[in-house]
Amino acid sequence: MDATLRHRLREGLALLSPGTELRDGLDRIVHGRTGALIVLGHNDSVDSLVTGGFGVDVPLTSTALRELAKLDGAILLDAELTRIIHAGAHLMPEASLPTTETGTRHRTADRVARQTGLPVVTVSASMSSIALFLDGYRYPLQRPEQLMARADQTLATLERYRDRLADAANRLTALEVQDAVTVDDVAGVAKRVELVHRLAEETREILVELGTDGRMVDLQLQELLAGLPELADSLARDYGTGDSLLQLAALGDLAADDLLDHSQVARRIRLVPGTLDARLPVRGYRQLALIGRLPSGVAESLVEHFGSLQSLLGASTNDLLAIEGIDYAVVRQLRDGLARLTETTFAERLDLPG
Repeated sequence: MDATLRHRLREGLALLSPGTELRDGLDRIVHGRTGALIVLGHNDSVDSLVTGGFGVDVPLTSTALRELAKLDGAILLDAELTRIIHAGAHLMPEASLPTTETGTRHRTADRVARQTGLPVVTVSASMSSIALFLDGYRYPLQRPEQLMARADQTLATLERYRDRLADAANRLTALEVQDAVTVDDVAGVAKRVELVHRLAEETREILVELGTDGRMVDLQLQELLAGLPELADSLARDYGTGDSLLQLAALGDLAADDLLDHSQVARRIRLVPGTLDARLPVRGYRQLALIGRLPSGVAESLVEHFGSLQSLLGASTNDLLAIEGIDYAVVRQLRDGLARLTETTFAERLDLPG
């Protein structure tokens, strides 16, 4: 599915999410064990397909939608999706349009969506199900309890992936202090950032369908993603070449199997060429961010002046004071913060490569 269709699908699902008047009406139709075909929007193409039925021009309410669905034929909404403008309509799309649907209602919905470019919703009386048709794509809507079960499972997986990312980032911190970072290490962290990002996107898609029922899920998601943008940004700045940052966003197009291959990950994010065991210098943005509460611009000045974390670790007090904006208080803060990072590195007793 391309990005444009995914975006349009999200918009369509948001219109049908629990808590909306339209979804309430669809649920009433399902519970009443009747079927329906509803065109979400209006344009000249729709007008050219309509025969029969009658204009109603009434506000869109769940009860009105339920009652009009008892009639044979389609229901048409206006462009703003606030009014019902036609009921009992017989739609006649081009029979030559391709479709894999077999039922009359679903086949018509698919072709109408293709021909008009508008989303079309069907309710199946026999299956008690709701489906959204858009640009040749059919998306079956799930019940809120099914969506909540999916959300809980996705959040649990996301939490495990977030923990593994934290472990990988901590290991990278230790390697940076030891000046023992390799291409493989950075690619491994970048891979885990992308895995967390993909699961977060999957959760957001579920949130769109949940609508007002997804508030608690959204709060949990935000908590799990806290600090992720900052980690990705500092990683991209630490290991980019020259003025270029690592292209972490480029991993979004990588197939799941390819994402497990650190060689492909390294090439895709434009990490320094070389073998996976090639050593890499680190600028130190992430380490300085871990110290926290440094005055604005200090981290940038330190990296620009020293060029690498190792040079910063070996800097004397006079070296630090020579940088504009740094006084004795900042030097003490830097010393204490870097010392804590170093102590933590040795305390963990990681089995680092020689």
